[in-house]
Amino acid sequence: MKKIFTISVLCLSFAPGMAGAVTNWWEQPTVCKLDPTDCYTSMGIGYEPEEWDSGAECWGMKLICPEALKSGGTYPVAMGRDDIKNGTGINADFDTNILDGDCFGVRKTTENGAMAMINGEYTRVWCNGILDNPDEYMQNGEITYGAQPTCAQLAEYGYVAAINNNCYGKYYDAAQYYIECNGDDVMPSRLILLNGADYTMASGNAPADERAADKLFDEMESKSESQRDIYFKD
Repeated sequence: MKKIFTISVLCLSFAPGMAGAVTNWWEQPTVCKLDPTDCYTSMGIGYEPEEWDSGAECWGMKLICPEALKSGGTYPVAMGRDDIKNGTGINADFDTNILDGDCFGVRKTTENGAMAMINGEYTRVWCNGILDNPDEYMQNGEITYGAQPTCAQLAEYGYVAAINNNCYGKYYDAAQYYIECNGDDVMPSRLILLNGADYTMASGNAPADERAADKLFDEMESKSESQRDIYFKD
């Protein structure tokens, strides 16, 4: 009896307000049936296939990593296609088309991963171990959200801000090279091949300008020629 009564109520609730209507309740357009279409053709890791996306009117939502969200958080958040397309609540530094473990959202990179986007601008990804306190670890190295290390700070450990495969930080042996820096610049002004010389020693009678240097080289060349003549003299 309960079932018959329930059906009767449904019939009345779906029937038109006017008595004697010719359209039966079961022929009325549905107001509660959901479109069974899937939002994505394939939903494996990184998706919630049983979540209803009301904006796109389909089944399935993407799980966005907390790092890629402006609000942050601890766990991935299921988001609809329209929100993802419009970037609603998503950090623009991240690409939500790339899977990162069990959710989507990887920091945007360029130069084969040697540059990463922070606050809308690309910055160097430093090779592992160069930064004292990295803010984030990338696939190719580390990044800092603050100021980049200066040439002098890098040179202290024998590094320059040159690309090293897919990260920045190329090592030069201090016994063979001298890294000359200019103020707080990141890049060195010169990389000097020592050839056994000690560049840190006092300059002494070193040439003061290019003209003096040319004169010194001419004298050295002349002396070399004289020694060569003596060596080959019969």
